[in-house]
Amino acid sequence: MIIPCSLIGYTFDGMSKVIPRASVQLPHTYRRRKTREVRVGEIGIGGNNPIRVQSMITAETMNTPAAVEQIIQLYEAGAEIVRVTAPNLREAQNLGEIKAELGRRGYGHIPLVADVHHQGMEIALEATKHVEKIRINPGLFVFRKPDPNRVEYSESEIQQELEAIEQALLPVIRACKERGVAMRIGVNHGSLSERIKVMYGDSPLGMVESALEYIRICEAHGFKEIVISLKASRVPVMLSANRLMVERMEQLGMDYPLHLGVTEAGDGMYARIKSAIGIGTLLAEGIGDTIRVSLAEDPVNEIEVCYDILQALGLRKTKVEYIACPSCGRTKFNLPTVLNQVREATKHLIGLDIAVMGCIVNGPGEMADADYGYVGRGSGKIALYRKGQLVKNDIPAERGVEELIALLKADGVWRDPPEES
Repeated sequence: MIIPCSLIGYTFDGMSKVIPRASVQLPHTYRRRKTREVRVGEIGIGGNNPIRVQSMITAETMNTPAAVEQIIQLYEAGAEIVRVTAPNLREAQNLGEIKAELGRRGYGHIPLVADVHHQGMEIALEATKHVEKIRINPGLFVFRKPDPNRVEYSESEIQQELEAIEQALLPVIRACKERGVAMRIGVNHGSLSERIKVMYGDSPLGMVESALEYIRICEAHGFKEIVISLKASRVPVMLSANRLMVERMEQLGMDYPLHLGVTEAGDGMYARIKSAIGIGTLLAEGIGDTIRVSLAEDPVNEIEVCYDILQALGLRKTKVEYIACPSCGRTKFNLPTVLNQVREATKHLIGLDIAVMGCIVNGPGEMADADYGYVGRGSGKIALYRKGQLVKNDIPAERGVEELIALLKADGVWRDPPEES
């Protein structure tokens, strides 16, 4: 369940940074970049919308039952937009079957994105009949076989390529406008066109200029329902490209929302760390409107990581926030065990901040902005706090969780956990 910030004690200063409950004006924070809203079906990206969470199915597009099942799984896990690959015309046509089956199962409202790459005009045109958004890759949309010996392009050659791009893109723009379909101009560091690499290098600058070429064509034909992404497998490249894109858009008076992600991050803990650093750094700087964590795993695993990144930054809250000290020699109970006991008893109370602290030295101060605190006091005793104020002292540790639940009930914030399905 997704809880809007307004319901959990956080507020936004217009489009600016999140302000914690304590209402302290935090120094050295960034305003969220102001962007236009782009509608993807029922979901808005940018504007005043929360940071949106996306993922992509791994099932084959022609396997309609498997594709539909995975789309539903991702949606139920919290994905607000789901991407499906459309590498050829036949698969683009089958998007209609997928959408129809989703409708029959009561999930027709899930916004779908068609992923279009090589020689994309015909595929993209077909996809606009069935989905709410198309993603095109500027490096591949009008594909030219690379010439490794090419070192320069003449002005006339550059103009010819730009005209070829416009000729291929214009029918897609018209179809998007007629059908209310959004477009993601998705640049990948690993698939820049030869011309872009010759002109700007295999670099963040090349990524930005590649996106701008397509943006200018869209704008020239009155189409602004655009989301931009600049992804790389290297975090520094991804950070540099997105920062430069924001700088260039500000110079050009553009306000398009950005989709953030570290592509081909891999799997396991390191992939999660790479994604959190890349996505989280930009979000902390006020950059970004929708995110995807790309894992070489079941895509359902991506969703929790996305929401954890957003929660850590105070942007969206989808679980209880637990504040817990790392433990030390002053801790008089087994903190990992107690933390797990408290979590198991309260994890369904989404919206709360609960602190579990090992001792009285730093506990009360560090948990001052938590809703409730559970603090060890030594000699087998614990204390309970509410909003930093001591509520009950000298509680036997074995009754600590029971007394915490009693306090939550007395305050009217407790609800019984949902039954296991």
